[in-house]
Amino acid sequence: MAATGVEDVPRHSVHTLVFRSLKRTHDMFLSDYSAIPEPDEAAEKIRAAAKAKSEYGPVIKATQDARRRKEANLALPEVPIPVTVDQTTGAVTAPQKATLMLTDGSTPGSKLTDHKGPSTDLVALSRPKVSTEDSVRALLPRKAPMMAKPIWHAPWKLYRVISGHTGWVRCVDVEPGNEWFASGGADRIIKIWDLASGKLRLSLTGHVSAVRAVKVAPNQPYLFSAGEDKQVKCWDLEYNKVIRHYHGHLSAVQDLSVHPTIDVLVTCARDSTARVWDMRTKAQVHCLSGHTNTVASVVCQAVDPQVITGSHDSTVRLWDLAAGRSVATLTQHKKSIRALTLHPKLYMFASGSPDNIKQWKCPNGEFVQNLTGHNAIINSLACNEDGVLVSGADNGSLQFWDWKSGFCFQKAQTKPQPGSIDSEAGIYALTFDKSGSRLISAEADKSIKMYKEDETATEDTHPVLWRPEILKKKVY
Repeated sequence: MAATGVEDVPRHSVHTLVFRSLKRTHDMFLSDYSAIPEPDEAAEKIRAAAKAKSEYGPVIKATQDARRRKEANLALPEVPIPVTVDQTTGAVTAPQKATLMLTDGSTPGSKLTDHKGPSTDLVALSRPKVSTEDSVRALLPRKAPMMAKPIWHAPWKLYRVISGHTGWVRCVDVEPGNEWFASGGADRIIKIWDLASGKLRLSLTGHVSAVRAVKVAPNQPYLFSAGEDKQVKCWDLEYNKVIRHYHGHLSAVQDLSVHPTIDVLVTCARDSTARVWDMRTKAQVHCLSGHTNTVASVVCQAVDPQVITGSHDSTVRLWDLAAGRSVATLTQHKKSIRALTLHPKLYMFASGSPDNIKQWKCPNGEFVQNLTGHNAIINSLACNEDGVLVSGADNGSLQFWDWKSGFCFQKAQTKPQPGSIDSEAGIYALTFDKSGSRLISAEADKSIKMYKEDETATEDTHPVLWRPEILKKKVY
């Protein structure tokens, strides 16, 4: 077979081609290099001096002042103070409220008590010596404080598994009276369960796609639900039927939150918006736009900021509910934010992302600390009044944290129920009951699991394994 012309062309490696291109670029702009002026030595000195003054100005000034004081103390002659000695008694008379010291360093009494003739000795005031190192050390930043010692918390254990859904359980919420809780899942059904016994009370059908959020209103007998069918529904729990629909979202609704004091609810969706609805009139009050990707989580509180949203664009936004605009954007996360939670007592909140969990202080979103170690896609966060923060992830891992210190005092791994594959171990939602003593999780193995504190545990049987000397440096 005749050889083609393509085979005759020599083939070069990528390395050779890249460096050949660099050589051609250098030759092309070689004439311009010669036109660049040489750096001016005087200008370089001025630039270095300005940079040193801006960065180390206070330390340099303190060092210079201390050096001047030291030189002045050495160069300044001692100021003599006239001393009168009584010839008969040998008593020394000197100005009051002065520290007296003889020129040779001895005390007045040791030298002048036995003096018989007229005295010509002089007593000098002692001068305090200022150390240059002490002045500089006072201005240097102090060493960063170590992690606070964590408070002991009892370990949590699984005590009940509830089965009933025929799809992934995506959301769960407890009613204010702490008697029952609601769950929703990929089977498009909302189920009401008895909190004490775990028995099914009621099933509500109406959504045509997976239910992603359920919330019980704190002040009215209403249950709100939202799903991937873009619908937001209001259920009247006295008649167990839908009484209102809230239309406006252009894509699947991911989460919803009910305001604790005002009759409004806030929903967020894949259309990159969060929408504020009037609970009774069904009117849209605000469309909170600003995120550039799916808004995955939203929480409401009675004080500013009243609305907080977390998005897949790796930002957390704090919103002014009255004006309907963003007042702060927190950009410290590097990956998608799927979970937010408020502290029940403190004026703080936490956000969960695959890189880490971050704690923030309201109202301006000031960063407090990182909670590192849960290396997974965190889908849900929950916190109770005892300062126990729980994070649940896609791989079925649960981690329990002490809120104040950021110490992880317990790790747990859920086991998929029989009939489910190992990959169906994800945790999609977490919530505490109103007493904070029971934890409810919604999981991918179509079950609802309930946890409680181990009542037999003590600080002796389950000590806190806290070793601050081996803690890794915090990453911000």
